[in-house]
Amino acid sequence: MDNGIDGLHRQFYNYLWAYILVALSGCLGNVVDGIIVGNLVSADGVSAINLSKPINQFIFTLHLLINAGGGMLVAYALGKNDLREARRLFTRAFMLSIGMGLLLTIFGGILFPQETARLLCSNEQILPLASDYMQILLLGNPAFILMWGLSTMVGVDGRPKLVSLAVIIDNAANLFLDIVFIQWFGWGIAGSSAATIVGHLIGIAILLSHWWRPATDDQGKTSRLVLDFASDGLMASWRCIISQGAPLAIASISLTLLLLSANTIVLGTLGRTGIFAFAVCMNLLQVYNLFLSGTCQTLQSLGAIQVGKGNADGLRLVLSKAFRFITIAMIITCVFVWLFPTAIVRLFGATDAALVSEGNHALRIFALSFIPFCYIYVLMIVYKLYHHHHMALFISFALSLTVIPVLWVMAKWQPGSLWYSYLIAYLIEGIAIYLLHRATHTTFNLQAK
Repeated sequence: MDNGIDGLHRQFYNYLWAYILVALSGCLGNVVDGIIVGNLVSADGVSAINLSKPINQFIFTLHLLINAGGGMLVAYALGKNDLREARRLFTRAFMLSIGMGLLLTIFGGILFPQETARLLCSNEQILPLASDYMQILLLGNPAFILMWGLSTMVGVDGRPKLVSLAVIIDNAANLFLDIVFIQWFGWGIAGSSAATIVGHLIGIAILLSHWWRPATDDQGKTSRLVLDFASDGLMASWRCIISQGAPLAIASISLTLLLLSANTIVLGTLGRTGIFAFAVCMNLLQVYNLFLSGTCQTLQSLGAIQVGKGNADGLRLVLSKAFRFITIAMIITCVFVWLFPTAIVRLFGATDAALVSEGNHALRIFALSFIPFCYIYVLMIVYKLYHHHHMALFISFALSLTVIPVLWVMAKWQPGSLWYSYLIAYLIEGIAIYLLHRATHTTFNLQAK
């Protein structure tokens, strides 16, 4: 028993640090883009990147819908030693990723790029920068989906260290190419978007090396995930994958709507100064998301394996370590922001006193606001693992949609306190989750399911 617990301890941190590095693929790319663009292009460039974040979030939604759900199902199958089913699910998730990515490229990047940019940006001064950044992002979106998807599957298949290596090189390439494309090639803000895509392509190539030397079992058969194009049960598998990923995807699409609504409200209420401060705060969210995503991916992969094995004690151990880690990470991040807000704001190219002042005020409030957000998001994964789908679905809807009416009310009657909207909304949602949990007599009992 002790050996099993010790092994699970090691597995947890192997998965955790691997997935934290995976999160860097989406997180650091955005933050580095903002810092470099703010210093090499302009502060309006930082705002343009923030205005494009609903697109980033929508792409991430597709990944969650397909690969997060598919990854959990693959983990369940591997936990039950059903390699054949795991391979079929992996293949079908891979096919969906390619298909959805190409559709978004065609419609958003080729047919309607200008219309997409105008939908997200109403400020004529920022619009040209936003349009250049968004079109490249849409054209290269399949690289985002595949990088995140392959990272999930390779990690579930037992190679978290390869995932770590791929993400480290991905982000190193992105950082280097940001400067090359923007400053040396003169591509401006579009170069920042292109650098992220090229970095992902390099990361994908490294992840594909997982299949160069297939592992074999005692009978000499390949024991890793491989593509299996068997057509039986195809539609049923796709429905299962989408159904499994739906709560996370709904939370993400709700966040997409929130980003779009918040950008519109902030830009209309506080103007260019407000949208820059909000952009810096959204980059702060990326830092929180770095730890949050790593924690949730670990829960989804390692926790799902424990569910597949019927190991209730193992699942409780994984949950305990996950909550402990996310708590420590949030405390450290929050304290750092409260001590050095000016340094963070100036990091994104702010030199004007009004930008710095507004940024300092907003950052400190948002640093506190993201704490309940992180706990609520992790709790959604916990409900999902225990098969309390109604609670997970409720959190998915409420996680972001609660903020929108609060933002609207604050903008209309208390515009000076607009930055408190997120904190108020998440506290309201936390109370609602507690009341619903009690009202439905929900329990965390693996054996009951």
